[in-house]
This record gives sequence, structure tokens and C-alpha cells, in this order.
Amino acid sequence: MIQYTVITLYAANENFEILTAALLDMGCDSFSEEDNKLLAYIEKELYSEAQLQNLLSIYQPQFDIQYEVSNLENKNWNEEWESNFEPVTVGNECIVRASFHPKDKEYAYDIVINPKMSFGTGHHETTHMMLDHILNMDMEGKTVMDAGSGTGILAILAAMRGATNIVAFDIEDWAFHNAVENAALNRCGHIHVLQGSINTLDLPFATYDIVLANINKNVLLEEISVYYKFLKPSGKLVLSGFYEHDISDLDKKAKTLHYLSEKINVKNNWASIIYGKT
Repeated sequence: MIQYTVITLYAANENFEILTAALLDMGCDSFSEEDNKLLAYIEKELYSEAQLQNLLSIYQPQFDIQYEVSNLENKNWNEEWESNFEPVTVGNECIVRASFHPKDKEYAYDIVINPKMSFGTGHHETTHMMLDHILNMDMEGKTVMDAGSGTGILAILAAMRGATNIVAFDIEDWAFHNAVENAALNRCGHIHVLQGSINTLDLPFATYDIVLANINKNVLLEEISVYYKFLKPSGKLVLSGFYEHDISDLDKKAKTLHYLSEKINVKNNWASIIYGKT
């Protein structure tokens, strides 16, 4: 059983995004947030106190960070999330549940997600907003890219709503395997699930009607020009994974690439944007 170390950083919530990006580079593979507290999880054998101290030397003077490090007790983490994972609904049409929850016939789109270590159950504001956008977009017959797919939940809903050519990819090995499992659970065998990044993969389709990217601000700013190249004329780019105060930075970059902002949603300080390719 893999053992994990948890790094707890005490800092202002608005600094979590840049700290998360730095911790990803350090090897952390999952995160949770509380008020003024960011928890980062890393395999015990990968943890380096020297790396953490180097990270803190860069950001601590600016962000006034306090921290503590502890080891997680060995336990069955599948049982842990099963005991805490309640179904979540999106609008009146979609429910996201785990395989141990009973099917609810009231909802047109019944998504089964066993998340394990992957991000994307619909509980977080960013995933919830992305699902809501998919529910309100025309997906019938569309070619869809889900970049940074996590559990694969966005690709799965796109498939349920009629998208026919879908690729979902993530750099993390555990996310790749989880997305494969969840696609099978939802009988979405036509989703191409890949491991890697948009810059390294040989993607199965040359262009896409819709690109979905629920990642983080830094990655989105880095890759937004690449998304543009993969979008068909009049294609839609749907972004989330950033805070409301980050919208201006994304808009500034998007305008240089001739994207047109079409819709902005905000939920508990988190934001999402739909851009159209012009």
C-alpha cells in the first residue's frame, strides 16, 4: 500500500493557486483546501524536506506561509471516500454518484464516478460549473477534447449528451487509469483516454468543436494558445480551475489570440469562462 505524507500550508486562499503549481512540480499529486489552509499529498518516498524548504524560501516572504508535515496513517482510502462521498446534482438533469449509490431515475444524466485519487466528482465549484456548461451547450455530434481530465467526468457527460469523437487526457498515471475505469462504468467506450499533455500526445483528431480545460491558471495561460490551434472555426473553449480575480489575466491573454469571451460564471470565488474562436 502506498504511504503518503501530507504537507499543510497555512496561507491566504488567494495564494493557493501558485502554491499548488509549485507543489505539483515538487511531486505532490492531490490537494484539498480549507479556509486559509492548503493540504498537499505526496508519496512518502518522494517527499524531500530540502525541496520544501527551497519552495518556502521563494514564497514565504511574500505570502507569510506557516507549515507542518505529517505522515498519513495507513488505511483503506477507498473506504474513506466512500464514507464521505455523497451524490451531487447539477441543475435538474444531472446527478453524479459513486457505484455504491443507487441509481436515481429522476435525472436524465446519471454519472457514476469512483474518484480514488483523481480530481473531478462534481463537488468542487470548478467541476460543477464545467458540468453546468456542458449541460447547456450543443454536444450532439461534436468533437470534444477534455484536457487535464482527472476522473474523466467532463468527457463522460459530453458523451452522454451526444458528442461522438472525444479525447480525454491527463499527465498523471492514476488519473489515466481512473478515467479509463470511469468511462467503462458509464458505458462510454468511444472516449479516447490518453496519458500525457497536449504538447506531447499524438491526438486522434486534428481539430475540435469544443475544448474543455479545468486545470489551473498557470497551466491555462501556458496552453491557451495551443487550444486555439486545435479549435475548429467558431469552436468553443471552456475553462475553469481559477479564481474570480484571475479572470482579467486570462482575458488579457485570450484577447491577444482573438478569443471572444461569451460567458462567465462565478461560484464561491471560483470562476469559469466560455470563449469562442473568432
